[in-house]
Amino acid sequence: MSKIDIVRFAPKGSEGFYDTLKKNIDEFFAQNNVPVHGSSRIMWKTVTMLAMFFVPSILIITGVAAFHPVLFYGLWFMQGLGMIGIGCSVHHDSNHGSYSDNKTVNKIVGDLVNVVGGYDVTWRIQHNILHHTYTNIEGLDEDIDSGGLMRFSPHSKKVYMHRYQHVYGWFLYCLLTLQWVTYKDFRLLVIYDKKGLLKKEKVTLTKAVLELAAYKVLYVGYILVLPIMFSGMSWQAVVLGFLILHFTAGFGLSVIFQLAHVMEEAEFPAPSDDRKMANSWAVHQLLNTVNFSRKSRIMNYFIGGLNYQIEHHLFPHISHVHYSRLSEIVKNTANSFGLPYYEYPNFVVALRAHGRMLKKMGRA
Repeated sequence: MSKIDIVRFAPKGSEGFYDTLKKNIDEFFAQNNVPVHGSSRIMWKTVTMLAMFFVPSILIITGVAAFHPVLFYGLWFMQGLGMIGIGCSVHHDSNHGSYSDNKTVNKIVGDLVNVVGGYDVTWRIQHNILHHTYTNIEGLDEDIDSGGLMRFSPHSKKVYMHRYQHVYGWFLYCLLTLQWVTYKDFRLLVIYDKKGLLKKEKVTLTKAVLELAAYKVLYVGYILVLPIMFSGMSWQAVVLGFLILHFTAGFGLSVIFQLAHVMEEAEFPAPSDDRKMANSWAVHQLLNTVNFSRKSRIMNYFIGGLNYQIEHHLFPHISHVHYSRLSEIVKNTANSFGLPYYEYPNFVVALRAHGRMLKKMGRA
């Protein structure tokens, strides 16, 4: 048995919201005769996102960008965008099994995160198991646990410095991926082993640590060592470029995920004393998830449909390439049951709202 203190959701009920919604979604795919996975649309996107990350890397290593600092640092910035694209548009679908109907393909594509500094094992546990199951529940959803540096939930302990988190929080967001590529994955492996969660991935702590160490050596080798040796730029310039990459990726990935759940509309429900939740899992997801930029094709393309977080949380096995068409079905079904469908018209408005939420949580 898992050593985490799990909660139990209320029964969904026959002919309830989720059953009706699932029936409507199934009818959509049957009528349009399209597969639930990404098919060729996501494969071409994979090529684009991989090129956005690895082409700048090659140009940096070969010294092509050494003749002008603006070009040199611009390529590092482009790599940061490519890392966001790979994480959101490629790796994310594959680790949910929605990239392809072939499990081997999903595994291979999902392992791309290991090449860009992350680790697929810890990601699946933190994201697929803990975040998607126990969204916004204090003590279970690690996406709202900042280690005390920030306060995202009204159930978290508040300290004086949180009064200013709406100011300093944006800088901490920039450090997200730097944590991943340095120490965070190692720390999580130890934590997940103690909680019995590594067994779900069918891996031992020793094997996972050795595998993770090998991936980190590979990553540091091509992202730092090779540019220092062959780019024609000083090691200080390479390190600065490396920081630009991760500040870009860290900030982008942080705000994309935070705009989905750490908002004033989203609920942060607490279980009863016997660890039971008031709502069913599907209603729980609907009440603590927020969409943004639903009409933006550019946003939808680049961040892999994560602006449609409601649809993603309810149907993570469906590829993001379908979310824009499914969103009206989800919205109409929710409204027919008297349930809310939270959304913001664009990224900027949502970002400002998140800033207000940070200030509220820091001063509440």
